[in-house]
Amino acid sequence: MRNFLLTLMFDGSAYHGWQVQSNAVTVQETLQDALERILGTRYPVTGCSRTDSGVHALEFCCNVRAETALCPERLSAALNAVLPRDIAVRSCREVPLGFHARYDCLGKTYQYILWNGKTRNPFYERRAYFYPYVLDAAFLNEQAQDFVGRHDFSAFCAANSEVADRVRTIRSFSVERQGERVQLTVSGDGFLYNMVRIMVGTLLDIQSGKLPAGCIPKIFESLDRTKAGVTAPAAGLYLAQVAYNERDLFLNPLDVGR
Repeated sequence: MRNFLLTLMFDGSAYHGWQVQSNAVTVQETLQDALERILGTRYPVTGCSRTDSGVHALEFCCNVRAETALCPERLSAALNAVLPRDIAVRSCREVPLGFHARYDCLGKTYQYILWNGKTRNPFYERRAYFYPYVLDAAFLNEQAQDFVGRHDFSAFCAANSEVADRVRTIRSFSVERQGERVQLTVSGDGFLYNMVRIMVGTLLDIQSGKLPAGCIPKIFESLDRTKAGVTAPAAGLYLAQVAYNERDLFLNPLDVGR
């Protein structure tokens, strides 16, 4: 038995997230189908996290324990030959049998892409959130710094979340504009269900005046989901980097669309 760490890229538009579901097509199921086609046996695949329906990944890590004589390079090439064109294996390497893609993860970086123009961009359809209103990236970057640090994110996760420990550490949060494209990049030790999308939605509600500037610390104190902003659409969200060692935590993730 060998253990392989696969790093994927995927456009999540056609999938109902990562995790296998009985009544919907998912990235995990599609990858397991491809592995079964190549290896002749259906092996379970363990992902670094769950992603919502429509969420994308520039770097999604998963591991599979399998009996095969294929080297990592051959396995990667074989998978890319049979996977649909919206999923690709960026890399494959052999890791110790005890390695676990989720539990050994030290941190993740997400990017959220906004198309902030007067008209929608067809090349960003389903790959960014079209936001045609006034958006001050420098102002939002300033507001986003209130997320940095160790906090209880109960107010910034889905109301139906069953996770008991909601304390997470955000290492950095930046908002940058490049023409009509605005990118929000957030790195932390872990993220709750819908957490990034709610943080983005809260910043947009501050921008629009629905929430006052400087309100984020008070929202943390409330522990109340209803005090935070809306949940931003899934289409703009990308898992950009997964860190398994200290060095990875300080690497710049691949930027989408640049």
